[in-house]
Amino acid sequence: QVQLVESGGGLVQPGGSLRLSCAASIAFVTTYMMGWYRQAPGKQREMVAQLTIAGIINYSDSVKGRFTISRDSAENTLYLQMNNLKPEDTAVYYCYADVYSETEPDGSYDVWGQGTQVTVSS
Repeated sequence: QVQLVESGGGLVQPGGSLRLSCAASIAFVTTYMMGWYRQAPGKQREMVAQLTIAGIINYSDSVKGRFTISRDSAENTLYLQMNNLKPEDTAVYYCYADVYSETEPDGSYDVWGQGTQVTVSS
């Protein structure tokens, strides 16, 4: 089955950088969109960055100018480069894919990774 595996999380000081990776078991051409979401304790999961198969990118206002989403189609890997990290970026970060399906009524289904912890603290 479709699997997404995140890596690259960890502890970093404010102003530091991390790069998250999401290894997918499927090719990007089988997805409508892939993205990164995050959830902090006691808060709802929120969108961080999205990348559609057509190359359209959306960022949360809170990360614009600091985070960059990209993909390596040859390795079926999605990345999130996070620069100038702030304590409010602390959360579990999840990789997401909207996967094409001819059997689903809406033409696709959701796949989530297991999450990787990012902690920004001095």
